[in-house]
Amino acid sequence: LQAMGGVRGIVESLLPGLLFLVIYTITQDVWISVLVPLGVSILAVLLRVVTKGQPVLAFAGLIGVGISAAVALFTGNANDNFLWGFIVNSVGVVALTVSLLARRPLVGLIAGGLTGTPYAWRTEPARRAVAVRATILWICVLGARLAVQVPLYAAEATQALATTKLLMGVPLYGAALWVTWLMVRAVPEADERRDTPASS
Repeated sequence: LQAMGGVRGIVESLLPGLLFLVIYTITQDVWISVLVPLGVSILAVLLRVVTKGQPVLAFAGLIGVGISAAVALFTGNANDNFLWGFIVNSVGVVALTVSLLARRPLVGLIAGGLTGTPYAWRTEPARRAVAVRATILWICVLGARLAVQVPLYAAEATQALATTKLLMGVPLYGAALWVTWLMVRAVPEADERRDTPASS
């Protein structure tokens, strides 16, 4: 929950997509449907700054919403509001896959940086195995989003696409983060493993 910015961060992540879905369903107007969520994202960043919160996640969300809105407004097609997400997910799948092939699983590198043990994920077999599994998990998460949403984009099913993006967005990412955290936490520290008696 903390990694996702708390309850407030989750609301800020879900609200633009929910507004797009509701407004487009009612109005079928591309401009209103993308500009209102963009305005809400800008407001979220401003509130974070004014309340001296952490605007990083809100600002990152604003960049994504802004790029998506710009593409949709440029083409005049509400469906193109989702192109940026496809690009981000595709880059993520490629980066994670390359990291596995290079024997440097990306989730392990990130977890190592966050825990202050950047090299343990390369030198300790137990940590490396968890890093590989967690990286595969995230490849599956991002790949599933593409597998479901790209056909909807091709079929120009904008409302269905917006709905699946919401369902496969924060809830799916939250579940994947939770599972990743459980996997990482389950690996004992090297000192703990040395102190554990060998089973006969």
